[in-house]
Amino acid sequence: MTPKIVVITGPTATGKTALSVALAEKIGGEVVGADSMQIYKYMDIGTAKPTAEETHGVPHHMIDIVMPQESYSVSRYAEEASACVDDILSRGMIPIVTGGTGLYIEALIAGRHFAPEAISSGLRREISGEYDSLGGEKMLELLSSFDPESGAKLHPNDKKRIVRAFEVYRTSGKTISQHNAETKTVPPRYDAYKLALNFTARDDLYARIDGRVDNMMQAGLEGEVRSLLDMGVSVDCTSMQAIGYKEIAAAVLSGGDIAEAAETVKRESRRYAKRQISWFSRDKTIKWINWEKLPDLADGLRISTDFLAAAGVI
Repeated sequence: MTPKIVVITGPTATGKTALSVALAEKIGGEVVGADSMQIYKYMDIGTAKPTAEETHGVPHHMIDIVMPQESYSVSRYAEEASACVDDILSRGMIPIVTGGTGLYIEALIAGRHFAPEAISSGLRREISGEYDSLGGEKMLELLSSFDPESGAKLHPNDKKRIVRAFEVYRTSGKTISQHNAETKTVPPRYDAYKLALNFTARDDLYARIDGRVDNMMQAGLEGEVRSLLDMGVSVDCTSMQAIGYKEIAAAVLSGGDIAEAAETVKRESRRYAKRQISWFSRDKTIKWINWEKLPDLADGLRISTDFLAAAGVI
């Protein structure tokens, strides 16, 4: 029987942490983070990382696990998060996967084998150099010669995916199209029961996002960014590309207006929330909980437990 897990997701600033903790307390669960930025240590304020008070003692996994200078892949997340989920299940508890990074959630649920990476061998740097030398048009032409399916889908300017397609082929002898087709035949690793949080009115979501950014600034986001820069964390690191860190770091390094940067953070956060909604709306198995002006935790807990009881999870 495929193990059953719970997922609580949705756009940023919708109360996912609060509901996951309340649900964990009620049904005997532990939280497994699914946030691509909360994995980084020393990045607390800008990622809205749950505090000790907010967790109520409920164990949280996949948070604060890597240094900000490290690169981190979705394949590594799927491997490490699945180990956490399996451990929770082995102890008779219910895993509650919580976060807004849809790609991480999908990878964890699927449990599929990822195409090999070759960062350590320098192959990716080599192929990247070829792209820079030959140009996107020529690299796409070469890619089409052995993987016409990928060649037809990609744009010459999509360096990241073109390089990745070459990397997979040279490492495994298989095209990335072939690899993806093969992995789709693998049944999901987990039977996931998914809840997503949102607001009925988009303006209410945006107001909550703006208020969260104001709170982050008051809590010391600028100081947190300065500390990361002082630690030697480059603005080119993946961690520093996170919304909130990227904009504030640019202002700090250029001597720009921090208040203006904060307004940019609000705008980019709203845009990110819109993309998240679009991503999760594709999944017709998700049970949506739509708040009115503010999250109603009691009502959300009732809806969640009813949904999970009907599914036989609890």
